[in-house]
Amino acid sequence: MQEGISYIAAAELPCVIVNMMRGGPGLGGIAPSQSDYFQATKGGGHGDYHLLVLAPSTGQEAADLTMLAFDLADKYRNPVMILGDGNIGQMMEPIQFKPLGKTSAPVRKDWAITGSSNGGRKLLKTLFLDPVILEKRNLVIAQKLREAVKNEVRLESYLTEDAEVVIAAYGTVARIAKTAIKILREKGLKVGLLRPISLYPFPYEAFAKMAERVKSFLVVEMSMGQMLEDVQLALCGKSQLHFYSRVGGIVPSYEEIVGEVERIAMEAK
Repeated sequence: MQEGISYIAAAELPCVIVNMMRGGPGLGGIAPSQSDYFQATKGGGHGDYHLLVLAPSTGQEAADLTMLAFDLADKYRNPVMILGDGNIGQMMEPIQFKPLGKTSAPVRKDWAITGSSNGGRKLLKTLFLDPVILEKRNLVIAQKLREAVKNEVRLESYLTEDAEVVIAAYGTVARIAKTAIKILREKGLKVGLLRPISLYPFPYEAFAKMAERVKSFLVVEMSMGQMLEDVQLALCGKSQLHFYSRVGGIVPSYEEIVGEVERIAMEAK
């Protein structure tokens, strides 16, 4: 599959991929996990390319982001991945499909193969044996991704205005973190949440800006520390960084997150 995704990116074809992560590596299990983060955000297949990656945390968001994914895939002629987990893939929640607004007649794309014999021959390929030509293709893709990095960062900031500890989490874990934050706030601890919605492009700037005033960050995820590396890059040592995870299909509870934040608060005294 990774070779096929690399081919799609190289051919600059719109494509939407849905990955509801389960435990691994290898055959693993069927319980929810977040261990495909590297695979999704760092490329996966060979060559210089990235997927655009969107991470829903609710049923409503799964629907909304999937609709957005098709628009982004078409806009950037690049694969877009919806990255969820087994919980989001199987849960049932009421949603509302937002109106599409005014629709226009289909636009004929000058790169698309139409099957028409009188439309001129078009060839989509990714094999370029001349290194000079292949380098030019790589530079075109890189410029396109720079535009996406500039325009497509998405995140949620929850009760971070006065936070002394900020939890970084996405997907299902972010929902659990909000429950933990409510309990911690009732106990008098100033805790907030930064939730990346776009995992690529990652909201580095938002994390870096918050690190200028926040004492501690706690990354919580269902992996051995994959998003942790992006948060670490963003903070650049400006804040204390802590990590908590459950793996193999185990979902962290809000009680566990409450306990970790309380431990961090005690250490800070």
